[in-house]
Amino acid sequence: MSGRVSKEIEVKVPANEAWKVYGSLQLAKIVGEGLPNFFSKVEVVEGDGSAGTILHVSLPPGTGTAGLPWYKEKYTVVDDERRVKDAEVLEGGLMDLGFTLYRYRMEVIEKEGKKGECIVRGSVEYELNEDAAANAALVSIEPLLAVMQIAADYLTQNYNTNPCRSIS
Repeated sequence: MSGRVSKEIEVKVPANEAWKVYGSLQLAKIVGEGLPNFFSKVEVVEGDGSAGTILHVSLPPGTGTAGLPWYKEKYTVVDDERRVKDAEVLEGGLMDLGFTLYRYRMEVIEKEGKKGECIVRGSVEYELNEDAAANAALVSIEPLLAVMQIAADYLTQNYNTNPCRSIS
């Protein structure tokens, strides 16, 4: 069994500025500090934010999917030209419940006709064993949407206070 869910948000900064956050480890720092209801800790296990980077994500007690306290994810694609980042859960989390694939994707897209604005599209793709098909109900885009939104808020606040300065 497999499926995909996606959502988009608008961000009122240029796509190249938004990608500096969404496409880097700065996103993990913002998430670790700003979303305590979803993530209690985000640690870099290996890597510099490029493809191959591995993160260990700890979830607050009782709030993780099905009560699972942690998962490890690996950035499989970080494409600066297309502004696309994919991350796959390697172990823990939903992988312990019969999922064989759980992939997050974020794309930063220049908004046509609106200079200085972009769209961030987030999606979750999953596959799971047929004997665990009931666990498809655990799939949610809400944590990814929360990540996208907190980064958008950070970008809007920091870019719009000094648009001549690059966000780093």
